[in-house]
Amino acid sequence: MKAISDSVHNVLSKNNYSFYIPPFQRSYSWGEAELERYFHDVIRIVESELDPNQKDKLEHFFGTIVLKEEEISYATKAIIIDGQQRLTTTLIFLIALRDIEDSNEKKKFINQNYLFNNSSPFEHKIKLKQVTKDWQAYQSIIHPKDKLIEGNPITQAYKYFKKLIQDKKSENPKIQFDHYILAVRRMNVAVIYLDERPHKGEDPQVIFETLNSLGKPLTLSDLIRNYILLQYESSKQDEIYDKYWYKKIEEVLKEYTSHFFRDYLQYKMSIPLKVVNQSNAKELYHHFKEYVEDNYKNHIDDFVHDIIKYVILYKWIVFEVHNDLISNDLNYDLKLKELLKDIFHHIKTEAFKPFVLGLLEYYYYGKNNLKISEKSLISMLETIRIYLIRRRILGLTQGENKDIVKLCRKIPELAENKITMLEILTNLFYKLRLPNDGEIEEHLKEIHFDKELKNYAKFILVKIEEHNSKVKIDLEDSKLVIEHIMPVKLNLEWKKELGERYQEIHDKYLHNIGNIILTDLQKELANFSFAEKKKVLAHSKLYYKKAILDKDQWNEESILEHQKTMIKWFLETFPLPEEYKNKNNWNQNLTDVLIISPLEDYVEEIARGEVPIQIQIFDQSIYVETWQDVLIEFLNFIKKDPKYDFESILSRQDELFGRKDVIIKGSDFKIKASKKPVLLNRYKSYDGEIKKSIREIDDDEYYIHVNISSETCLERIANMMNLFKINEKEVRIMLEK
Repeated sequence: MKAISDSVHNVLSKNNYSFYIPPFQRSYSWGEAELERYFHDVIRIVESELDPNQKDKLEHFFGTIVLKEEEISYATKAIIIDGQQRLTTTLIFLIALRDIEDSNEKKKFINQNYLFNNSSPFEHKIKLKQVTKDWQAYQSIIHPKDKLIEGNPITQAYKYFKKLIQDKKSENPKIQFDHYILAVRRMNVAVIYLDERPHKGEDPQVIFETLNSLGKPLTLSDLIRNYILLQYESSKQDEIYDKYWYKKIEEVLKEYTSHFFRDYLQYKMSIPLKVVNQSNAKELYHHFKEYVEDNYKNHIDDFVHDIIKYVILYKWIVFEVHNDLISNDLNYDLKLKELLKDIFHHIKTEAFKPFVLGLLEYYYYGKNNLKISEKSLISMLETIRIYLIRRRILGLTQGENKDIVKLCRKIPELAENKITMLEILTNLFYKLRLPNDGEIEEHLKEIHFDKELKNYAKFILVKIEEHNSKVKIDLEDSKLVIEHIMPVKLNLEWKKELGERYQEIHDKYLHNIGNIILTDLQKELANFSFAEKKKVLAHSKLYYKKAILDKDQWNEESILEHQKTMIKWFLETFPLPEEYKNKNNWNQNLTDVLIISPLEDYVEEIARGEVPIQIQIFDQSIYVETWQDVLIEFLNFIKKDPKYDFESILSRQDELFGRKDVIIKGSDFKIKASKKPVLLNRYKSYDGEIKKSIREIDDDEYYIHVNISSETCLERIANMMNLFKINEKEVRIMLEK
């Protein structure tokens, strides 16, 4: 590794240099805030130059650029490992400056020094090769006769810099072309050149990951792309990216790419992983990297081809509308698209994405000589839809995101017809139960249907209509409206209609399913009288009107009668087989308890958010309430058992826990707490007590750091178990699910 201090001008103006942004890098992403800051730094340098009172003219440190050089014939290709946003921004700025200038000589200066290079291996001899997503947009601004590629961040930055330069020219005519070039010469960078010899330990992948631990976080998709493409020689990276990665993954899935990688991994491993966001992208990336290294070491091509085959399946899940044929039979195709749309876009479940991804794999490709038929897949998806909407009626979602993914292990049994989808979903814990008809009926009688189920009410009513009329309804049709037959506001006519108890009836039943229908009329029925509403409803094309038109009056009796009808229709639309209608549809032999070992793979994900209730250490069972208790009880066991050298834990805390003060002697604790009193709440004694004041601390006792998460607790116990060679079966933790 060689590091030198240089200017952006010197880096970009080298005659025999061409710069290459490898495809694993993210596309250009600077917005107006970053561009304004860049321009502000340029202007500060210019104003310093123009100020006669400033003896020491300003310069600006512009950050670090990391390059890996490759010799090509008589020229050098510099691969940009880090700093592509800075270099690209500078070139966009210079292009904008060139295009504002009238002087051909000045235009030529920028072209020859910064933008083009006769030894460049890239198209049109352009000096800097952008990633595929930005290449066309970058070429369009370099060649002034080309039509700009609208919407691309490079085009937007180019236009914004032109505006900033023109505005500054109007504001201060003294600032000229040469001043801007001078500013570029005074923008300093630290340039690091990597040594490509393996023994130097300058692996571009490691460097990339280290550098990107700071600054704008990379997405999960960015990190995975980097990792995979860096397995290839640089000469092959463009081919793999353009032909496979971009074309068959990123361009297809777009903003869903990171979510795809997480759900792919959840399916493959049948374990729950955190929802993708910026804060946990690196954690998910390390799981992904570990999976690839365990399963595809030295066979990275096989991995790329494996993951690509799931892209089209995931596309069917995440995109509400697409033109693919899922089945060549148009009736089956329509039904499959309807079910996927209902499950993932109307009910909006995340939990079933990995599981359905697996079902689609067995249906579309087959696996291990097993294949799911179209008819079977439709039946499975219908069961999932019934399961989800019945649970949503009761407001049940708890446990789905953590436990449904584990059902991926059951897919081969489904494909072999050894088990049915209904058997799987009715054999879960109580919290994951499939509500029976009795539960649904009781709940629909009581809830405020259109308020408590506001995310699902219209969907449910449309599905009931489709079931009754056998005609497909467009859920997005703006004419479809949920109507209250007894109106929100009662006028005198409605009070008379309802009788003396009108207020009580109104309060109790306004939002009840018995007072609700779906209409397809242009105008709202508002507080029309019941007779007027019937006249308007007579023109409706929907089946719902039949349940209203035969009523002479709308009162409590009518509402309860309609309630009974609506519940009946719901149960017919989302039905259970006869033997499940009144059955307790959960495994009554299972308690809502999960038993884990700190040494299990991915135990941190399994335990996250769960509550421990017991720790079993060899033949001892100890009841606990928190993860703090779990750690304390384990340490108590180790401390009391003469087989284990407790002193070795104290002397190796940095190695075991990543810090030296997890277990601290009272005398040292006093000193720490006197300087930082908040530590009193972060440590407990071995009997589980928090000391309220420094005076209560015993000099000779030990205190344990307990301001921890479940992950930290399990990691600390696992490290101690490994130290003392304790088998995973000897330490078990029971969790209340």
